[in-house]
Amino acid sequence: MDFIWSLIVGGILGALAGSFLGKDVPGGIIGNIIAGFIGSWLGTMLFGAWGPEIGGFFIVPALVGAVILIFIVSLVMKNMKK
Repeated sequence: MDFIWSLIVGGILGALAGSFLGKDVPGGIIGNIIAGFIGSWLGTMLFGAWGPEIGGFFIVPALVGAVILIFIVSLVMKNMKK
């Protein structure tokens, strides 16, 4: 059950980060989950583990990390199209 809860929270974090930037994450729901997981890791590495924890994710650093990740991915995708 913990794994399913982590998938749900990761998907929500990825979707929120995408909506903050106004960008769609490539891959739809799976892309949102991946962005949430990698963003959580990135945010925790950059900002530490603080704030509320839900499903194994520290929400504030995970959300900031996911925003950074989606911003970087959108820049790379934009440059690849040129």
